[in-house]
Amino acid sequence: MPSVLSEAYFTDEQAAFDRLEAIVWPDGMICPHCGVIGKAAALTGVKDKKGRARIGLKKCYACRKQFTVRVGTVFEASHVPLHMWFQAAFLMCSSKKGISSNQLHRTLGVTLKTAWFMSHRLREAMAVLGIEPMGGAGKAVEADETFIGQKRPKAKGARGYAHKHAVVSLVERGGKVRSTHVNDVNTATLKPILQAQIKADTMLMTDEASYYRSIGREFKYHFTVEHGIGEYVRGGAHTNTIEGYFSIFKRGMIGVYQHCGSAHLKRYLAEFDFRYNERVALGINDDERMIKALAGITGKRLTYRRTGRGE
Repeated sequence: MPSVLSEAYFTDEQAAFDRLEAIVWPDGMICPHCGVIGKAAALTGVKDKKGRARIGLKKCYACRKQFTVRVGTVFEASHVPLHMWFQAAFLMCSSKKGISSNQLHRTLGVTLKTAWFMSHRLREAMAVLGIEPMGGAGKAVEADETFIGQKRPKAKGARGYAHKHAVVSLVERGGKVRSTHVNDVNTATLKPILQAQIKADTMLMTDEASYYRSIGREFKYHFTVEHGIGEYVRGGAHTNTIEGYFSIFKRGMIGVYQHCGSAHLKRYLAEFDFRYNERVALGINDDERMIKALAGITGKRLTYRRTGRGE
């Protein structure tokens, strides 16, 4: 079987538009302006100010407006050719620990600023909205937290994790993971997250941290292991699955991305969660993972100003 990188939509702009239209409009062309289905048609022979053919241009005969499949997506208003967006999406989706903006810049031949913005737009597409609670009767969900940041405190006198970003993650064994950036790790911050995202009849698995004691009472079962005394497994109770996820996440954040501000962490979490949730162990290959990511581009317009760029 030929490599997915040999597909035409990685090199040909018309093929890229055709492929993206099939992903975004699986049930027929939808006008992003008025929402009407089946009233639009392709416009041919239209050229831009430089005399180049406008590939993928459509006209809706309900509202009389023109559009392309990019409108209303994270690709809107981007001057990067669509086939290069496909290349960037594949590279991000097939790299287990991610790919840096510098590497995208070198591989795609775009500016570093463009590569940085492209990667954040694609992370926005990977974010899952309106998800149902995980777990349920007979299912186990592990909960744990980790910290991301510099090894040494920035401020004089800072101790422990005060200078780092706190992340709480929930993983259903054999299933998916969800991660959230929190300002602090305590009962007040964690309880609403676990209550909203885990079904009450789930078997909750945590370590011995005191803030999980009262939270655990909200669930039918709560099992703990005491890491402080070197206990990591007790029967079926353990948090090894979430620790494995954190291992990949930290190797990517420290080894690939290296620097991450608070404003951007939620998008990096969306990226690592997405790749884990669409992993090979669940029967999803690199090409399918990329298609799933591109299916999430609609309704997530991200401008350069909105990224909170201040680095």
